[in-house]
Amino acid sequence: MTNSPEATTPDSSPASTTTEPGSTFERIVEPRSENRLALEGGVWHQISPKYVTVQLISTGSFLLLVIAATLVLTLLMHQLWAWIPGGILTVILAWTLVILPRQARSIGYQLRDDDLVFRRGILWQRFVAVPYGRMQLIDITHGPLDRGFGIAQLKFVTAAAATGVVIPGLEQSTAETLRDHLVEVAESRRTGL
Repeated sequence: MTNSPEATTPDSSPASTTTEPGSTFERIVEPRSENRLALEGGVWHQISPKYVTVQLISTGSFLLLVIAATLVLTLLMHQLWAWIPGGILTVILAWTLVILPRQARSIGYQLRDDDLVFRRGILWQRFVAVPYGRMQLIDITHGPLDRGFGIAQLKFVTAAAATGVVIPGLEQSTAETLRDHLVEVAESRRTGL
C-alpha cells in the first residue's frame, strides 16, 4: 500500500470493474417524479441481472410454501381462518415478484474522489455516501443460490451504524475487485487522519 496521490484516486471508469457485456443492466432506473433525488453525473455501476433471478427463485419458493400451507390448513384440516393470513401473504409476495425487476434496476453505486455513493429505490429512495477513510470493514457474502449464479453481496461497515451499506447482486469477480480497490483506498485515506 502506498500513500502516493496516484494510489488514492479511485478509478470510476467502467474498466475498473470490468464485466462481460450483458452482465449488468443497461442503465439505472430513476423515479419519474420531479421531486426525486436526481442522479449526479459520473459513471454509475449496476448490479447483475442474475440478482433478479435469484430473488425470483427465493421469493417464488416462499410463495409456493405459503400457498401449500394455506391449502393444507384450509382443505385438509378445515381451518378456514388460514385463508386470511395466507391470502394477505400471497398478495404481498405476488406484488414483490412483480416489482422486483424494477427495484433491481434502481440499485447502483458510483466511485467518486472521496467516497462511494450507493443508490437504491424507486418509491423509497436511498442515497448513501460512504467516505473511503471511514470504512472499517468490507465484507463479501453469498448464499447457496448466489454462489450457484456467481453473484455476491458487498457490505461496508463504518463507525456509524446508520451508514452501513450492502450492495447486492454483484458479479463475484466484480465484488472481489471492488473490495480490494476499496480496502487499498480506505487504508491510504486513514493514514492521513
